[in-house]
Amino acid sequence: MQYTRQEALAKLLKSYESYYNIILADEGQKPLAARCEFYEHSQKYVLSKKAELWSADCEEFIYLFDIPHLTKEKYEECRDYAYGDGMKRLHVGPGHMYSYITPIFLCDSCDEDARKALKKCRIYKSFHFSLHGWMDFHTALAELGSGRVEANRNGRSVAKILKKVLFQSKK
Repeated sequence: MQYTRQEALAKLLKSYESYYNIILADEGQKPLAARCEFYEHSQKYVLSKKAELWSADCEEFIYLFDIPHLTKEKYEECRDYAYGDGMKRLHVGPGHMYSYITPIFLCDSCDEDARKALKKCRIYKSFHFSLHGWMDFHTALAELGSGRVEANRNGRSVAKILKKVLFQSKK
């Protein structure tokens, strides 16, 4: 089943809404359609929360871009926006374990050089030699016209989700 970009966006947002805080983009932020934020805090303590053994904070920021035809220039512009905005939102410090910044592109068609740039994208940052955690950059593309899903090496799990939600469901 083929979806329009709006239908695919609605389907993705519905699948994310139970785990993520979803912030829809304003008209002036196009091609950004939405930002999804996920925060998790885990801790282990003995008898009282004051006797904390360890704690870990994890967060993820997903940026959903709605673009009719993805070019390399548009990909780089959106990638840089997601990276810059995501880095501002990180809560790095003691207890921070990891953060993921994930731009997802929904498009009808895509240039081959944009696809190659997406697949080659490798952005990783550790904070204080990983004592304050790390940030990993996942990126994925759903080309709705052909049904192709691509991702960079770190974004393979995102590609699996896109395939399952957009191309394997019959509803």
